Amino acid sequence: MKVILKQDVKNIGRKDEIHEVSDGYARNFLLPRGLAAPADANALNTARTKSEAKAHHEAEARAAAEALAARIKDRTVTIRVKGGASGKLYGKVTAKDVADALGKLVGAEIDKKKVELPSVKEFGTVQAQVRLYAGVAAGFAVKVEPLA
Repeated sequence: MKVILKQDVKNIGRKDEIHEVSDGYARNFLLPRGLAAPADANALNTARTKSEAKAHHEAEARAAAEALAARIKDRTVTIRVKGGASGKLYGKVTAKDVADALGKLVGAEIDKKKVELPSVKEFGTVQAQVRLYAGVAAGFAVKVEPLA
C-alpha cells in the first residue's frame, strides 16, 4: 500500500515522502496513529505540489546565498580594537565582531554562528570564511588594527 508520511517514521522515511509499505503495517500501525495517510490521487497531487514548492524555495535561498557570497568574496573587513604596544590585543576578536563588521560592509545580516574565524589575539590580517548555505561559502580577510 502506498502511503504519504505525516511525520518522520524510523526505518521508513521522512515527513511528506511517499513510500510503499505492507497493507497490514499501514492499516494496523501507521494509519491509526496518524503517522501516514493513504496515497490516493488527490493526496499525491498535494504531496507533489508541496515538494515542488519546497524545491523552489530552496533554490531561491541558494541563489540568494550565492549572490551574497559573490559580494563577500575577497573583501577585507577592518576591525579596530584596543591593544598593547607589543602587538597583543586586550582580549580577542570574536566571530560576533566580524559578523557585525561584515554585515555593515556588504549590507546584509550575517549570523555569527556561520563565521569561521581562527583565534585572533594579535594585530594583523587573518583569513576567515562564512558559510551561508549548504555548499556555499565565501572567504574574506579580517584586518585587525589598533584603536587610535
